[in-house]
Amino acid sequence: MKDYPLWGIKEVFFKKNHIFCYFYNGKNLKSPIFEHKNDVMMKLIADAGSTKTAWGCIAANAPVEPFETDGINPVRDSSATIAHILHQVKQHLLQSDVTEVDFYGAGCIAPYSDAVATALRDVFPAADIHVESDLFGAARALCGHEEGIACILGTGSNSCYYDGEHIVDNVSPLGWILGDEGSGAVLGRLLVGDVLKRQLPPSLCTAFFDQFQLSQSDIIAAVYRSPQPNRFLASLVPFIAVHASEPAIHDLLLREFRRFFTRNVAAYGRPDLPVHFVGGVAAHFSKALSEAADYEGFKLGKIERSPLSKMMAFHAG
Repeated sequence: MKDYPLWGIKEVFFKKNHIFCYFYNGKNLKSPIFEHKNDVMMKLIADAGSTKTAWGCIAANAPVEPFETDGINPVRDSSATIAHILHQVKQHLLQSDVTEVDFYGAGCIAPYSDAVATALRDVFPAADIHVESDLFGAARALCGHEEGIACILGTGSNSCYYDGEHIVDNVSPLGWILGDEGSGAVLGRLLVGDVLKRQLPPSLCTAFFDQFQLSQSDIIAAVYRSPQPNRFLASLVPFIAVHASEPAIHDLLLREFRRFFTRNVAAYGRPDLPVHFVGGVAAHFSKALSEAADYEGFKLGKIERSPLSKMMAFHAG
């Protein structure tokens, strides 16, 4: 017990977002002096990928700008690594009282999501913790409480049929070797394959080698011997963006985006629903994506580069 003689206060303690102050009378009976509510209450929203995690805060009386940390993926990262990143988040927020954490992340499926939930509870013990997949976060960001098809087109790709509350159906993306149609990794794979097999005009092949300064052996080593070849392949997509108006590159984009619709979206059997997208590839190539949707008879909906702001709006509502 700590003594506060000027006020006659004998005890102060904190519980969640309240401060309680008490004094003791001559019979040692405890009576309240005042109860103060700390208004710095905060919901913390996370959009976590393997490379970076974007954090947003909902706090009416203490606005905090969105910020980023290293990526969190429980399939890849140890519990110690996850805890280290979360302690950085806590330090960034200073004295804010985090009452709820809604964490959406790559790899956050059972049983791997348990590691993230445990680490969050350790760092934010007074908060309600919710851990979900990045696809569920995309669905909430893009569709809100309405029915729709939600898709991710970034380094990888994914999609689902969302009924306004839950993911009802999901065609497995299968990764960049077996699937991930329309993703940055697959677009990069198609590009480099066409360059090395001389399927593109000579001017484009020359421009590719001039830009990246890679030999065929360098490319083979990066694809077959590096630990993350999907990232290497996705790093080639800026070349596609620069030359997107070239007929050969436009055809590459259109073919692959049409494959995304036929091999993923069509399987849900709901051509009546809007098809929404989140991710850098979708945002960069929205024109070709819209053209592919028209070819395959689908209605293109929203396209967002990042889902964080829409996630925050969902949880603020």
